[in-house]
Amino acid sequence: MKAVGIIAEYNPFHSGHHWQLNSAKSLSGCPAAVIVMSGQFVQRGEPALFDKWLRAQMAVRSGADLVIEMPAVFALRSAQYFAAGGVRLLQALGIVSHLSFGVEDNDLTALKKLANLADTAHTGSLVRQKLKTGLSYPAALGQVLLAQSQAEPATVAFTPNNILAIEYLRALNRYGAAILPCPVKRQHAGYHEVDISAPFASATAIRKSILENGCVQPTAAAVIPPASKAIIEKALRSGRGPVTAGAFETALLSKLRTMSLSAIAELPDVTEGLQHRIAETALIATGWDELLSAIKCKRYTHTRLQRILLHALLGITKAAIDESDHAGPLYARVLAFNEQGKELLRQASLLSTVPLITKTTHFLNSRQRYIASLTPLQRMLAIDSAASDIYSLGFANRALRYGGWDFRQSPVYVAAHPPVTV
Repeated sequence: MKAVGIIAEYNPFHSGHHWQLNSAKSLSGCPAAVIVMSGQFVQRGEPALFDKWLRAQMAVRSGADLVIEMPAVFALRSAQYFAAGGVRLLQALGIVSHLSFGVEDNDLTALKKLANLADTAHTGSLVRQKLKTGLSYPAALGQVLLAQSQAEPATVAFTPNNILAIEYLRALNRYGAAILPCPVKRQHAGYHEVDISAPFASATAIRKSILENGCVQPTAAAVIPPASKAIIEKALRSGRGPVTAGAFETALLSKLRTMSLSAIAELPDVTEGLQHRIAETALIATGWDELLSAIKCKRYTHTRLQRILLHALLGITKAAIDESDHAGPLYARVLAFNEQGKELLRQASLLSTVPLITKTTHFLNSRQRYIASLTPLQRMLAIDSAASDIYSLGFANRALRYGGWDFRQSPVYVAAHPPVTV
């Protein structure tokens, strides 16, 4: 049985995701869907509103069959590396025939041309120059591609979703030759749209509504599947979310105030003396937002700075990133699955080039995490488990703030007509 793959964050899983998931299965002809999903922290440098097991359960209860975690060393990166990490993991599983992704313009030929253009050394050089002016990676790449493709009629808008689609195609060219692209034209609200209007709304708008109201309002309930609503409502009642960046500001400031300048300089994306600005600001800032505002400068976008701060909090260094980029994802950690997902796991156990992890302690335990002589796989997994230990400190319910979640929590099995488990 072949499956269609989707790379996602599901923060949280909403009706637009549900529509894409059904469309992906239909367009690809695949009876099953495998999701590679960000874990406790997401690409924009923020904690996910709800933890990875809850979000994976939302997806499986709404049509996905198997959810695999994207290691944090890829999830907390710019679009290029986020896409590459997801594609490499899907390719490694050996059971994925198609990759589905949302696009604004369903012109695959044009997108492929742009992906090839984006892969040239000249384009890379121009993008790096743009990044130094403070543009985000998607904006920089979009501007460069627009300038280079002006000789041809524009058939593709350089929106964040199309830029991410181009990155998926680039990654398929490099790492996933056996996987076919399956674009799905987006039907829902813009990525950063903050207002909710049925039948679709952005994840940004849904998060805003939940945070402002402390519950799932009827307007939000109209744009998320019933399973997501039930899981979110139970999580809110139990104090297992929502989790926001502000929950970690004391831990982050403590970390930054005790890091050496050389250690800050070794954080991914820290260049041109930014370590001095971070160290000085950490001594006077009293919270997350204040710290970000004080560090902000022309050459660093808000999102890039948020990722830098999370890298500091999680202990992710340039060396860890370099090692991970060279090796690719070294395991497939299972978060949730259904009966069809169980069959996919059986097939993957025979075909996958990376080990499937259903029990973390078979590969790493909580004591090993603190020793120096870890394997590359263990080092990558240690970052993920540390991310969960830190993330749990953001739960409203103090009784849930214990560590070791990755060593205690099993993958969530979703039966055909399951109760909501939180």
